[in-house]
Amino acid sequence: MFETEEKALLRPLPAVGYEISRWVYGRRVRKDGHVVFDKNFYSAPYAHVGRSVDLRVTATMLEVFDGDTRLTSHLLAPAGVINDHRTHDADLPDGPRYREWDAARVREWAGRIGENTTTIVNRIFESVPVDEQGLDPALAVLRLTRRFSAARVEAAARVALSSKVRSPRYAHLRPILDTGQDAPAARRTPRFGPSEPDDAGQSAGFVRGADYYAGGQR
Repeated sequence: MFETEEKALLRPLPAVGYEISRWVYGRRVRKDGHVVFDKNFYSAPYAHVGRSVDLRVTATMLEVFDGDTRLTSHLLAPAGVINDHRTHDADLPDGPRYREWDAARVREWAGRIGENTTTIVNRIFESVPVDEQGLDPALAVLRLTRRFSAARVEAAARVALSSKVRSPRYAHLRPILDTGQDAPAARRTPRFGPSEPDDAGQSAGFVRGADYYAGGQR
């Protein structure tokens, strides 16, 4: 029966063995053209920036899907590796419209703002074991120029560097800008603490001098 009826209906075995996989749904493609999985970054076609895609992940491979359409695939970063960028040139747009953020580009932007901002960015990169870990905090500082002028951000960087914080970040600069401590008058006059009288020889208020206590008054 097998020879006469069933054998002709059989199909060949798959050329590739079956792999167990898991799916990650609704992962957004970032502005730099990558999706994040397990603290690593994998490129997707640049036309999908801002859109949600699905990831199929096996023991060795990560595939990016838009619905039923496979957009691209990458070898999965080894276990224990973080901040690894896996990028296909074909996923990036043609021409100079795209430049991946790296330490050199971040320092170039900081240099256009000023010396103090550059010092803060350099200290951020010095405080992390690999440059990729400093990109987000450094960019957070630089992107303050989207809300405040470059001159104010540079002035706030000067104020932050004068404090005891070795490596100021966004969390240190933003309050300085929000409260106006970067203004010239604020830098001349301490925000807290006693102020000096205009005339050191003129008594003011209710301060009693030495004569009062030496005269035996009660």
